[in-house]
Amino acid sequence: MHKAVHKTVHKIVQNKVQSMADDKKLDAKKAGAKEPAPKKAKSTALAPAPSPEGSLSRYLAEIRKFPILEAQEEYELARDYAEKDNVKAAHTLVTSHLRLVAKIAMGYRGYGLPIGEVISEGNVGLMQAVKKFDAERGFRLATYAMWWIRASIQEYILRSWSLVKIGTTAAQKKLFFNLRRLKGEINAIDGGSMTPEQVSEIAERLGVQENEVEMMDGRMSTGDQSLNAPMRGRGSEGEDGGEWQDWLEDSAESQEVVLAEEDEMDARRQLLLGALATLNEREAEILQARRLKDEPDTLETLSHRFNVSRERIRQIEARAFEKLRTAMTEQAQDRGLIEG
Repeated sequence: MHKAVHKTVHKIVQNKVQSMADDKKLDAKKAGAKEPAPKKAKSTALAPAPSPEGSLSRYLAEIRKFPILEAQEEYELARDYAEKDNVKAAHTLVTSHLRLVAKIAMGYRGYGLPIGEVISEGNVGLMQAVKKFDAERGFRLATYAMWWIRASIQEYILRSWSLVKIGTTAAQKKLFFNLRRLKGEINAIDGGSMTPEQVSEIAERLGVQENEVEMMDGRMSTGDQSLNAPMRGRGSEGEDGGEWQDWLEDSAESQEVVLAEEDEMDARRQLLLGALATLNEREAEILQARRLKDEPDTLETLSHRFNVSRERIRQIEARAFEKLRTAMTEQAQDRGLIEG
C-alpha cells in the first residue's frame, strides 16, 4: 500500500479534535467569556486510532473494533463536546464513524490515487463534521457527516488527479464524478470514443453542453503528458526525434497571413465605398438591395418601391453594376494595386 501523505489517524484525530476545542475557547475569549480553569485530576489521554497507512485489510479490521454508537449515546457525546469541549467525546464520535469513511472512500478507487490518502482525506472531512454537528436538530451524525466526507474526498481528487486544474465549476465537478458511471450505464466504457448519441444522452442527463462532455471524456481517457517528452524514432535515419512539443502544429494562420488578408480586405472595402459614391441615389439603393444584401430584394419588390417596371429595375441594376466595376478598376489602377 502506498504510504499516505497525511499523518496517522491517531495523530490527526488528537491534533484536529484538540484544535476544535482550542477554536471554541478562542471564540469564547473574543466574545468576552472567561476561559474555564483546567481540571487537575482529569486525564485527557486518548486511545490510539489505526491509520490507513500500510495494509488496507489490517486497517479495515482495526476500525471494526470501534463500537457503533446508539442514538442516545451519540446524542449525549455530541452535547458533551458542544457544551463542555470534551475532547474524549469528540474522539469517540470520530472513531465510531471511521467505517463510514472507509465505505465512502471505496467508491472513489477508480481515480488512480492511493486509497490510503483518500481515506485520510475522508477522515479530515469527518472531523470537520463532528466539529459542526448539532445534535439538537434531530438527525444522526452519519447522515450529516457523509456530505462532509464526500466533499473532502472530492476536493482532494480534483487537486491531485491532474497537474492541470480540473472541475472549476459545479457543472464540471458533476461531470467529472459522474461521467464514468454514466458511460458504464450506456455501455460506452470500452467502445473507444463515444458516439454523438451517447454524448447527447450524457449531456442531457447531467444538464451540461455536449462539447463539455467530449472535453472531459478526452481528459479522463488520457493522463497528463509532458511537452518535453522525447519522441524517439521520428527523426530521419534513426536520429532522435526531439521533444513532443517540436511536433505540435498550430492550425491557426500565421500572423503574416492574417495581417495580409486584413490589409487586402480593407483595401477592397475602400475601393467599394469610393465606387458607390459615383452612383446616383437610385442606382446605389437598387444595387445594394440586389447585390450587397444577405437576402436580396426581388425585382417585384423594388418595382413597387420605385413605381417602375421590373424590367426597368433590372436595367438600372445592370447599368449601376457596370459603373461600379469601372470605377473600382480605375481606382485600383490609380493606387497601383493592379496594372493598367
